[in-house]
Amino acid sequence: VQLQASGGGLVPAGGSLRLSCAASGMIFRTNLMAWYRQPAGKEREYVAQISRGGATIYADSVKDRFTISRDSAKNMIYLQINSLKPEDTAVYYCAAKKSFYVSPHSWGQGTQVTVSS
Repeated sequence: VQLQASGGGLVPAGGSLRLSCAASGMIFRTNLMAWYRQPAGKEREYVAQISRGGATIYADSVKDRFTISRDSAKNMIYLQINSLKPEDTAVYYCAAKKSFYVSPHSWGQGTQVTVSS
């Protein structure tokens, strides 16, 4: 398994959660890493991405509440989510990309985040 996400769960609105994604060494060293999410019955949408050097880009809808980070020593990607809203409920996926403006070429399995109102 090259990408494996974890950390989802049921959280009350206003709470916080940190998602983790474990990546294989090769994937981590050679790619930008990203998070996407897919609400039930909707299309998958972009959330955030981080370059190998730590540059980040966020979707406008989350940039004030979400923080993406990477730990090079552990080959891990994180997504800190604060002030959770019911509309954040979705399956969250980590992914690997070759550059900022292309689609991911590798996906992990998702982790479910459910925000209760």
